[in-house]
Amino acid sequence: MDNFAENNSTEKIDKEDLTDQAGTEQPVDDQVSKDVQDSGDSEENYEDMYAESFKRFEEGELVAGRIIAIDKDYVIVDIGYKSEGQIRIREFMDDQGNINASQGDDVEVMVEYWDEDEERVVLSKEKAAKVKIWEDIKRTYDNGETVEGVILARVKGGFSVDIGVQAFLPGSQADLRPIRNLDEMVGKTFTFKILKYNRKRSNIVLSRRVILEQERESKRSATLESIHEGKVAEGIVKNITEYGVFVDLGGVDGLLHITDISWGRVKHPSELFSVGDEITVKILSFDIEKERVSLGMRQLTEDPWASITEKYPVGSRITGKVVSLTDYGAFVELEEGIEGLIHVSEMSWTRKIRHPSKVVSIGDVVEAVVLDIKSDNRRISLGMKQVIPNPWDIISEKYPLGTTIEGKVKNITDFGLFVGIDEGIDGLVHISDISWTKRIKHPAELYNKGDVIQAIVLDIEKENERFSLGIKQLETDPWTTVAERYEVGKEITGTVTNITDFGVFVELEEGIEGLVHVSEISAEKIKTPVGEFNINDVITAKVMNINGEERRIGLSIKRLDIEDDKALLGEYIDNMSPATSTFGDILRENLQDESSKK
Repeated sequence: MDNFAENNSTEKIDKEDLTDQAGTEQPVDDQVSKDVQDSGDSEENYEDMYAESFKRFEEGELVAGRIIAIDKDYVIVDIGYKSEGQIRIREFMDDQGNINASQGDDVEVMVEYWDEDEERVVLSKEKAAKVKIWEDIKRTYDNGETVEGVILARVKGGFSVDIGVQAFLPGSQADLRPIRNLDEMVGKTFTFKILKYNRKRSNIVLSRRVILEQERESKRSATLESIHEGKVAEGIVKNITEYGVFVDLGGVDGLLHITDISWGRVKHPSELFSVGDEITVKILSFDIEKERVSLGMRQLTEDPWASITEKYPVGSRITGKVVSLTDYGAFVELEEGIEGLIHVSEMSWTRKIRHPSKVVSIGDVVEAVVLDIKSDNRRISLGMKQVIPNPWDIISEKYPLGTTIEGKVKNITDFGLFVGIDEGIDGLVHISDISWTKRIKHPAELYNKGDVIQAIVLDIEKENERFSLGIKQLETDPWTTVAERYEVGKEITGTVTNITDFGVFVELEEGIEGLVHVSEISAEKIKTPVGEFNINDVITAKVMNINGEERRIGLSIKRLDIEDDKALLGEYIDNMSPATSTFGDILRENLQDESSKK
């Protein structure tokens, strides 16, 4: 580039070569008159000198003229010499074909050539303008001045720019930073610096970046002198990141952190800003050595948390928009900068909410009650369920203990049935409260989901939100009258339902079982009844004892066998032949004898 500038610094514009030998551009008429007088005003010398003076016009020379006539092909221009000059009329036409020329207009032209045969001079306004432009380009370059131009189009490596002639603007010289959308530059007018030029090759290289850097440095110095903490300044968004916005304060960049943009929640700065936006910020801190500037926008307004307790007292109802969801709750915006949390436990009186998305969605407008405020920690606790009465407050009045209710089985578990009572309230029938007598391994043996059943209200625990129901309580407990049906000493018959090492269980009726202990099976000593009996064997035993509270009936086979043995012995004695005398008779006789002896 230095060699290029050096080669062109010695370049001479044609006009310099076209001046007269005296070094001035005097009007031709004046020069001719002077020559005529010096020659003694002879006619011969006058013609020679006139012709000689006319020949001084060389191709490429710039002259001034005036339009004296316009025809369909040419514009006739008086340049002060023997013959008028001609300019092609197209050079005065615009894109619509209109002729922008009038008789009497002054015009600067360049001599293209002299037609001696037709004694006419052919001129060009366009070429004169180009020569003029190149003169301006040389002067601008030499003096370090700027030139204005319009970006015409994108070309390889940069842009084509019209500055009177076509010039090239490299992409790297278009701005301080790489431009994302190059098409946005096309059609705009900017000021440029000429980096280098070559007239012979019609090559001009421009830079806009050099000018911007100079402007930035100038602004930077002024900004550094005026900047201080607490100052409110205007800036332009220069870059946007996920953690904040870089703002050009005038040659000095400051960081507007995402936490200092707004008192409210900001997910990403790009939601609020675009590169090139003009914004107002406050200087929070300034490190002059490192030239680091921290900026804030929210500090331009009053902190809404300063009067939060007066604006939203505990117990008041609010309306807000759901702005965020987490596993543990939903954040609701009450106003810009003020958010409250509705915990999942505060969303419903009756439902167990696993995730807030089951109840609300982002963007929903909800009503809630202020439960607690901790302004120091900037926290507000809200509740949705508090907007409506707690159904557990009135459930005991609606369903007193002992009330028979009817509901649908909503869920079946290992430990019982859940029955729908009211909206959001389910009652539990524990497996132990399904039947007085049946042994139930799983409630699904008797019920299906969706079955409509009846049950009795056994207990309501408002604090623990528990509603206990019973099905077996609809009927009388058969154990309360078992003593009436099975008297002690009574002989009964039953079916073996279970055999253990310590005895045999015998079903007397559905749900009523008695136990024959191993010691009551036989008069002979038996270690275990296993092997002695089989399931479903029908046996007869004697009722030994009954405990209705503990639901136990003691049976004995051995006692029944003993009584059978005694009965057989009595019957045997009764059937024997009477003796001639009994021991009693003999005894009585002896007693009578002794009495008589006395």
